[in-house]
Amino acid sequence: MGTGGAPWPGAALGLGLALLTGVLVTGCTGSGATGGSTGATSAATSGSTAARGGGSPSPSATPPEELCAKLVAHWSRETLDGDTYGDYQSMGLSNGQYDILREVVDAARAEKKRAGSAAAERLIDRRARTGCRDWYRSGGPGGRPWR
Repeated sequence: MGTGGAPWPGAALGLGLALLTGVLVTGCTGSGATGGSTGATSAATSGSTAARGGGSPSPSATPPEELCAKLVAHWSRETLDGDTYGDYQSMGLSNGQYDILREVVDAARAEKKRAGSAAAERLIDRRARTGCRDWYRSGGPGGRPWR
């Protein structure tokens, strides 16, 4: 016992601080009952991993050649009846994708005159898919072919 007072106030204060520190530390290291990392931690970790070249795209990510084909087919349909192609940057296309678009639209215009709109639509899908697949296989925007 201390001099003239009970020993409990100091011990209670120490125990309270220890518990508070434990709660704060535990609360900062996990999220919820699962104990997993927070979204910010996951994003920072995956972002830094990808920046170092060690990350891989999500399995649900659209492959670049498929995205290219969708974009080229969309803008080919938009351009088919017009007399101009428009600005590739406003379409969200790269220069290589724009080259594919011009080839697809030229072929689709000829097919539409020869066999009608439905045939031109099928040609657009087929040519956009083939053009983008070939472009990415031969290097695409990065200049290096698939391995």
